[in-house]
Amino acid sequence: MAAAIKKRLGFNRTHTDREVPTIHGQEENEATYTAQAYPGTVDEKDPAFAEVAGLNEVEANLKLSMFNVQHQWDPNMSNDAFDIVDEAMQSHDVKAEANLVGEMVENSPYPEVRASVRNYDEDLPANTFRAWFLGMILTTIGSGLNALFSLRAPSITITTYVAQLVAYPLGIGMAKVLPNRVWKLGPLSFNLNPGPFNIKEHTLIVVMANASFGTGVAYFTDTVVVQKAFYNNDLGWGFNILLALTTQVTGFGLAGLLRKFLVEPASMIWPAQLVNTAFMYGLHDHSKSDPAKTNGWGISRYRWFCYVFVGAFCWYWIPGFLFQALSVFAFATFIRPNNVIVNQLFGGWSGISLIPITFDWTQITGYIFSPLIPPWHAIGNTLIGVVFWFWILTSALHYSGHWYSKYLPISDNNTWDNTQNIYNVSKILTPEYTLDIEKYNNYSPLFLSTTFALAYGLNFASIAAVISHVALFHGREIYHRARATRGELDDIHTKMMKKYPLVPNWWYGILFVSMVGMSFGAIYGWDTHLSWWALIIAFMISAAWMLPIGMIQGITNIQLGLNVFTEFIIGYMQPGRPLAMMLFKTYGYITMTQALAFTQDLKLGHYMKVPQRSMFYGQTIATIWSCFVQLGVVIWGLEHISEVCTSEQANKFTCPGPRTFFNASVIWGLVGPRRLFSPGATYVSLQYFWLAGFLLPFIIYFGARMFPRSNIRFLSAPIIFGGTGYIPPATPLNYLSWGIVGFIFQKFLRNKYRGWWMRFNYITSASLDVGLAICTILIICALNLTKTSPPSWWGNNVANLPLDIQGTAYQVTLEEGETFGPKTWI
Repeated sequence: MAAAIKKRLGFNRTHTDREVPTIHGQEENEATYTAQAYPGTVDEKDPAFAEVAGLNEVEANLKLSMFNVQHQWDPNMSNDAFDIVDEAMQSHDVKAEANLVGEMVENSPYPEVRASVRNYDEDLPANTFRAWFLGMILTTIGSGLNALFSLRAPSITITTYVAQLVAYPLGIGMAKVLPNRVWKLGPLSFNLNPGPFNIKEHTLIVVMANASFGTGVAYFTDTVVVQKAFYNNDLGWGFNILLALTTQVTGFGLAGLLRKFLVEPASMIWPAQLVNTAFMYGLHDHSKSDPAKTNGWGISRYRWFCYVFVGAFCWYWIPGFLFQALSVFAFATFIRPNNVIVNQLFGGWSGISLIPITFDWTQITGYIFSPLIPPWHAIGNTLIGVVFWFWILTSALHYSGHWYSKYLPISDNNTWDNTQNIYNVSKILTPEYTLDIEKYNNYSPLFLSTTFALAYGLNFASIAAVISHVALFHGREIYHRARATRGELDDIHTKMMKKYPLVPNWWYGILFVSMVGMSFGAIYGWDTHLSWWALIIAFMISAAWMLPIGMIQGITNIQLGLNVFTEFIIGYMQPGRPLAMMLFKTYGYITMTQALAFTQDLKLGHYMKVPQRSMFYGQTIATIWSCFVQLGVVIWGLEHISEVCTSEQANKFTCPGPRTFFNASVIWGLVGPRRLFSPGATYVSLQYFWLAGFLLPFIIYFGARMFPRSNIRFLSAPIIFGGTGYIPPATPLNYLSWGIVGFIFQKFLRNKYRGWWMRFNYITSASLDVGLAICTILIICALNLTKTSPPSWWGNNVANLPLDIQGTAYQVTLEEGETFGPKTWI
């Protein structure tokens, strides 16, 4: 029975697959278990061999007891894992206990980590000329292209998977052509070619790319574009440089200071980094798989990557260009394109998609990334949220006429006026871009679609829920880690990283303090309208929420956002100041987002055993350099592209992202949340979500304590409320199709074909994403930029006919001159 459970947990694998080897002992009734390997069964590099040698029953029992306490509320730990630990402890089986200590304590207890990360280190150089040369070249190209095409609709985003793929042949090529000799530069010496291009160099390159453009174009560029192109208020290079550096680098200081809680613990898996590690091993290790351990598959991960990559590249031409109806296959709307109810219920663009069908990987991953990454419990909680909030509650609210919904789409992210048109912000502005109260009172209040309004309430709830959830479920862990002496709670990977010089906390502290100081210089050196105390509050919000939001992301791969929360706070604190709103949102929201992005990179370096100081230099220098690259490219585009940021721009450089940011700055910086959520406003009832969000974790917690082995412990209030944070502009189609694919891979295949899943799941995710990215870039550059139209036939034309894609599925359409809504408003 124990063997069957271990197989389900994923322990029975070969060392070729980077797993813990089977450790054999002497007689089961011995008081001390001696780790003695049969010839060829245990690699000497495996630290688990030494850690369990001579382990007696008391020591093993104590380690397993600590394991149970540390992982009591860990949703990534299955009930089977606790059962097998309890069984071994209760039977006082020293052999079984020692094996479990080696497998679950001294190694990672998570199958997905064991499948994707080696449990030993190799002495390979990382801080090489090749790594820095390729890292800086790819940082420059990726940052520059992302910045330029962020001004275009649709935009092109160069992902770090592309950089990871491109860096491999370039690194191999440099290893073949560069001379193998030592060069001296003053007191420094380096070798241009210290041996074959290795996996640690590759990791450093990817980390530099991640730090500079891994999340797309930097957020500060929106502020620069809005100020220069929309407000005609160019504050100059000095302000722009300070804004770029402080918003991009401040978070790095926070990330480093919280390494002890977000990087070093084994429970902080950061699932997205497992794709990077699997992709890395797939590129560098071409060995075949063992069919006995991978459900009969003998193909190497490298070859599997190539096959899936080519298949994904070829397939995307069909929904992306040749048969676009397959992208959102809302066949009910094809049959009844002008029926409002059908389009609202079954539409995939502005409906709630009761039959979610898509054949387009872009629709599945466009907002929430690959469903092959998050664990099933995260996907399940998200699906609970989608079904309850956006199928049941949205339908109830919309068809009851709440919030004047019969005059509005059921789902979109526009703001509307009372004439059923997009809110025209120019009608409420003074020449100085401040709010004209008289014009506002003569024009219209703001109206939101049903899902958009509900999204604000869910955001309120998730921000409250994350505090109570982390306090209840992870408070003890945070407390113990804060008090633990160095090395007491280290996992296998943290222990191996101790061989390299650590980055002292004061390095990160100085970086953080210096960036905060430069931020004050930015807001007071120029007329930004942001008060000093508001900037402090922005940084306090980032710092306070980074740990709880980071813990949830490290466990689930789902990041909760502070964007709505920061807009809400500054709108009440300093109303009527649009630039202040943009800066407060950037410092309060993006500081945390950047910090979490840096934290993910630190975890990648942790997994790949890249020295911490090489990581520090690579992340810092690449980020700073990318600030200048992106700033230069954006300003060049604004000054040299004719009619840029206008709807008449010939090559579609219409600045869609900055335009949305501009509208938000006017709406939330001028109109403000008081006119939406305060007493007497249309959406005041959404304020109750703060209370609901705070209380739900208590209900789940007490339920989980009453039934500790039930599935209640897998429920997560922050994910139920906030996992659907991209709706709108995303729709239930995106989330439900993501959830269906996630169920297939993360539930069905993971449980039924564990060997295949552990070997091929993450490399499959990487190959699908890379194939899509390369094909998308080619379609946009070769076809869209040359204004080549897709074939005109039913499969392309039918997708453009329904009210769903046009965003005009209203139950009641107003005639010219008619209005809806209240007669007076605040």
